[in-house]
Amino acid sequence: MNHTAAVAPSALQSATRKAAVRLIPLVMLMYLISYLDRVNIGFAASTMSADLGLSNAAYGLGAGLFFIGYVVFEVPSNVILHRVGARIWLARIMVTWGLISGAMGFVDSELGFYVVRILLGIAEAGFVPGVIYFLSLWFPAQVRARMVALFLIAIPVAVVLGAPVSTLLLEHGHGFWGLEGWRVMFIVEAIPALIVGVVAFFVLPNRPKDVSWLTQEEHGALQAALDAEADAATGHGPSDVLSALRDWRIYAVSMIGFSVNMGGYALSYFLPQVVASLGDQFDREFSVWDTALLTAIPFAAAALALWLVGRSSDRYQERHFHAAVPLMTGAVAVAVALYLPNTTLVILAISIAAAGSYATLPVFWQLPPRFLTGAAAAAGIGVAGGLANVAGFIAPYMTGGLESATGSYRPAMFVVAGVMVLGALVALLLRRRPEFAGTPQP
Repeated sequence: MNHTAAVAPSALQSATRKAAVRLIPLVMLMYLISYLDRVNIGFAASTMSADLGLSNAAYGLGAGLFFIGYVVFEVPSNVILHRVGARIWLARIMVTWGLISGAMGFVDSELGFYVVRILLGIAEAGFVPGVIYFLSLWFPAQVRARMVALFLIAIPVAVVLGAPVSTLLLEHGHGFWGLEGWRVMFIVEAIPALIVGVVAFFVLPNRPKDVSWLTQEEHGALQAALDAEADAATGHGPSDVLSALRDWRIYAVSMIGFSVNMGGYALSYFLPQVVASLGDQFDREFSVWDTALLTAIPFAAAALALWLVGRSSDRYQERHFHAAVPLMTGAVAVAVALYLPNTTLVILAISIAAAGSYATLPVFWQLPPRFLTGAAAAAGIGVAGGLANVAGFIAPYMTGGLESATGSYRPAMFVVAGVMVLGALVALLLRRRPEFAGTPQP
């Protein structure tokens, strides 16, 4: 059925604009809190590791164990979200992870560190692919990359804001409640997840039909555009869960996400330590605040790149070069960064690497809906997110292990660069498939 004739452009633009204003700030805030709760151990690493007796390898393992639970429960979580709706399920995820993230402040052993990280992964499982699926129910393909980019900007913003906030809590929270600063940091930074989770339960709508702030014409135009895309995707692939899990394309797409996350998580979890190591390399002394500032710079660059690439991808309705070029650029930058002769050039190269890695994310998330609909889309997005996040376990474990074995972060950065190049090549190869070319048409 051709739904496009029913779509009035002005009504559609008005509908998507209203949806963006009402939905995007909330899901951005949710993800900002999520990502800060996920990576704040990077800021606590030095003092926490000293108190718990963790080596770099043990810290890297614990950081990565988050993704064991996260990956295993990703697909079931998204299937449940498809059945019960985003309002209930995303709120549940936030409240659960808030409780467990706060529990990190009471860890007193290496084993306890590992257990809480696994439980945190289980609690957060399905959040990102769940929001991506939720956005696919609200925004047509021609604007979706921009909406996803705005949502994902929460990642670098979480690091930019998290660096000074976490540093403040680490320095001045020591002794509060009779606890070390890193324990206070985990407890305090868990509170927003509990508050926003409750708010989301009351204000987040599941689908366009559930709201009164769209006019009848706007609702009709938006639903017609979404129905047209669903028809087009049905012509290219499965709409049931089991068929989606057997579709090779979802695993190819996952490789792109895996390569993005190898770069992103290696930087997220180890950049504060890498920056601190530059002081020894260049015979300079960095304070805690110097380290926080230098850590924030690459993620500020990543936030800008996320928006620009997502906007450009929507404008030209092209996904594959918009994935491959940033990945290739980031790979070169991450490979050479630690060989440069001064701190300024190293931070510049790391900023390019972070921008190249994160800028690919909104494009990556646009690929599964090209050939999956309904429950298959929910499951397929969950698979893509789950497999991509295997990198969240491998990247910190590999980075910490290689640094412990060699005394340098350079070997790990070479591995990350190689994986990013592989992801870029997969993005270019998929471009030859008809379902990935241009905008889906009914």
